[in-house]
Amino acid sequence: MLDTDCIRLFVLAADMLNISAAGRELGLAQAVASARLSKLERQVGSDLLHRSTRKVSLSLEGAEFLPFAREILAQEDAFHAAQGHHGKEIKGTLRFAAPSSFAQLFIAPVLGEFLDRYPEIDLQLRLSDTQMDLIEGAFDLALRNYAIEDSSLRARKLADDRRILCASPQYLAHRAPPAVPEDLRTHRLLVFRDGPPRKLEANETGAAATFPPPGSENRLVFDDGTCMRVATVNGAGISMNSYWSVYEDLRKGSLVRVLPDYEVRDGSAIWLVYPRSNVLTAKVRVFIDFLVEKIGRPPVWETGNLICPAADRQAGCFCVSAPNWRRASLA
Repeated sequence: MLDTDCIRLFVLAADMLNISAAGRELGLAQAVASARLSKLERQVGSDLLHRSTRKVSLSLEGAEFLPFAREILAQEDAFHAAQGHHGKEIKGTLRFAAPSSFAQLFIAPVLGEFLDRYPEIDLQLRLSDTQMDLIEGAFDLALRNYAIEDSSLRARKLADDRRILCASPQYLAHRAPPAVPEDLRTHRLLVFRDGPPRKLEANETGAAATFPPPGSENRLVFDDGTCMRVATVNGAGISMNSYWSVYEDLRKGSLVRVLPDYEVRDGSAIWLVYPRSNVLTAKVRVFIDFLVEKIGRPPVWETGNLICPAADRQAGCFCVSAPNWRRASLA
């Protein structure tokens, strides 16, 4: 029977590519760590790590064994969680990936509270608006804002992810606001790199269009959502943004919504996802519950009701269509 303490050391050493550092993480002397890894290699019948005086690397057999090792540890953690272990006894390193734009606004501010609540959990964060492969990157959990299609993933919904078209008053002061999606072809458009066209649907007629429209000229292409928002605020053009990223700008008036009679309907939401092959370990479960508690009940960006249906617009709403742009901007 495989020793889970040896397996835990192997997984750490594989992640860190440093046996001594992995041993120190577990409170083991270097000689003890080396002996435990050798014991595990004898049990599985293969060299799992290549060692040299300069570096440590995974062997082919080690790379094949690593996902099974993670699963064994996940099963052990799940067993301990089922036995009623509580906050201070939930421990381990949790690898979490999330879009940088979202993490800066909503995740980073609450991490200190999470670490206070669960002092035995360490977080390794990978924050980038460029999507990373959850399984290949060996992440325990990731935040994704799209419609979940990958059957290898499990997910828990954190919040809706409504998208809207925005521009700055500065930009619209010099260009006629679009009245219909086809008018976007005459505007400077800011788009996200590798982002698919999003379906726009008219609230009243159901007429469908896309952003960006076919044949439009995308003058600025971004791979960072925060930079795209900042450029939009400063008059670069029209962009499609998640509501959570622009709600404060809408409130302040540094951005206004364009084509408010059209909604983006593509099923997008903000999801917390983890590999289907993984057991939902105690450390992942408590982090998911914490993020839902702090961000998703209800999301702070939804409490102001800044997005309103066309029929319910009141004075002070930030929705702007072509006919009422001048009136709304002076209100």
